[in-house]
Amino acid sequence: MTGNGELAGDPAPQPSDDPDRSPKRGRRSKFWWLKWVAGIALLALLIGEGYYLWPRLHDSWNKLTEIHWGWVAACIWMQALSMSGFSRVQKQLLHAGGVEVRQHKSVAVVYGATAMSVTLPAGQVFSTAFTYRQTRRWGANPIVASWQLVMSGVIATAGLALLGVGGALLVGDQVGPFKLILSLAGVVALVWAGNHLSKNRGALEAVLRRGLALLNRIRKRPVKQGMNKIADMLSQLESVDLGKRDGAMVAGWALVHRFADVASLGAACYAVGADPKLAGLLIAFTAGKAVGSIPFAPGGIVYVDATLIYGLTAGAALPASQAVAAAFVYRLVSFVLVAIIGWIVMAFLFRTPQADDAEFEKEFEQRRL
Repeated sequence: MTGNGELAGDPAPQPSDDPDRSPKRGRRSKFWWLKWVAGIALLALLIGEGYYLWPRLHDSWNKLTEIHWGWVAACIWMQALSMSGFSRVQKQLLHAGGVEVRQHKSVAVVYGATAMSVTLPAGQVFSTAFTYRQTRRWGANPIVASWQLVMSGVIATAGLALLGVGGALLVGDQVGPFKLILSLAGVVALVWAGNHLSKNRGALEAVLRRGLALLNRIRKRPVKQGMNKIADMLSQLESVDLGKRDGAMVAGWALVHRFADVASLGAACYAVGADPKLAGLLIAFTAGKAVGSIPFAPGGIVYVDATLIYGLTAGAALPASQAVAAAFVYRLVSFVLVAIIGWIVMAFLFRTPQADDAEFEKEFEQRRL
């Protein structure tokens, strides 16, 4: 025996390799409970939707077994036209920035970015970074690449808002033409202001220098810190010139993008034998897209479907069984099929990492911040 009661020659106790028993085990996150709350909320939503839809699922299945495949083909074609329209918007914006890109490349990026956006956690961030990298490879400078992303997002949002206002006008809501005109004027004013600032470098440079000097004083940094970057940024911005022709083409393709998507939803309704009201169709579509922008679940699964079903039932005057079947067909095309095509495009065209990926990722993060 040794002095401490251990048998001589026995090895000393070793620290356990078990991570659950290790004293260095990492502490649980402060907000560890949030994932449980989110999981329970999603489960409750699924149960609630199942309870609501269960009596109608049999009728909906019958509608799907009697589906009109010609209208399904139209639904797919309209969705492809919508995706092509959005790629044309991006292409025309890049053209205004002096960057030429072929349509098939622009379409490929739109499909790949959409697949990321609707299937990955925080997919919007990944898809935006992916689009930024590709536009930089096409020759866009950082200002033009960022400008294109912002403008395409603004135009898409404005188009959705106009669809919603148009639907409200058709059903007789007291929206009034003033709000519709105001929305259009806001988009035109935004484009005009961007063009005016890009062509009046002196005035813009003076404003930016004063703003940066004020910001440096607030942050207690040298007043002239970062001033040398302003001239470089403005020289890049001067390459952007969204003239009347480019502006008209951007607006036209933006309308194609949105109206083709609405037509895809309408074709899905006709595919199951429904005859939706146009006003209700516009409102259901707008509500579904608006709710889908909330990054709660990939592709807005469950809550977007529930919004579409409710919108088609309440606004487009569809029976619940037809609304469920129509939403299923539309989501199968606009969500599942588009995501599958997008990942196939990613696998064949963008699977190989590029040497400049890290550089563009860092550049994108700096511009986000």
